[in-house]
Amino acid sequence: MARPRKPLLSTDRIVAAARTLVDAEGLAAVSTRRLAAELGVSGPSLYNHFRTKDQILEAVADSVSAQVDLSMFEDGRDWRTALHDWAVSYRAALRDHPNIVPVLARGPGRRPAGLRLADAVFGAMVAAGWPAAQATSIGAVMRYFVMGSALSSFAGGFVDDETAYDPADYPHLGQAHLLAEQQEKIDERAFETGLAALLEGFASQYAGLRE
Repeated sequence: MARPRKPLLSTDRIVAAARTLVDAEGLAAVSTRRLAAELGVSGPSLYNHFRTKDQILEAVADSVSAQVDLSMFEDGRDWRTALHDWAVSYRAALRDHPNIVPVLARGPGRRPAGLRLADAVFGAMVAAGWPAAQATSIGAVMRYFVMGSALSSFAGGFVDDETAYDPADYPHLGQAHLLAEQQEKIDERAFETGLAALLEGFASQYAGLRE
């Protein structure tokens, strides 16, 4: 009876394995030797697809960018609603893969999905009537905000020990030890609060363009 054939090594398989490794253990865990072991292949075989570890991480980053929904820029939603819905989708993708955010933060470079994302946002803002310079700034501000929200948790930065925040030293942090247990709820609300403030500010500027 013939042995079952191993799945052929492919770019997609390598990227998927690397993404799983980054999610579980962080960027430092990725190496060609480790990936080869995870995939059950020899190390040199990876070089037929990627020359360096950095190329693999770039591909992982782009695979995460590809998870961001861009349909809101094509289905007739007004620019403000589209920007909100895109930011929510963008944050969801980064929240699922926070360890790759430092690579994404370098900018899209030559990554196809990252470039499509930037192109969609800029194009939609210009089509809505924003001058090109301001459309660029909006894209930058949104990227700073979304990536920052994915990099760390405000609520998770406090310990759940009520003795850690002595009222004599921190008179306004008497309930801070309760934040950690509601981390997801608090961080979600903070994101929506910040996003609403940004969009309101953009809307005010937009109204000024029409005066």
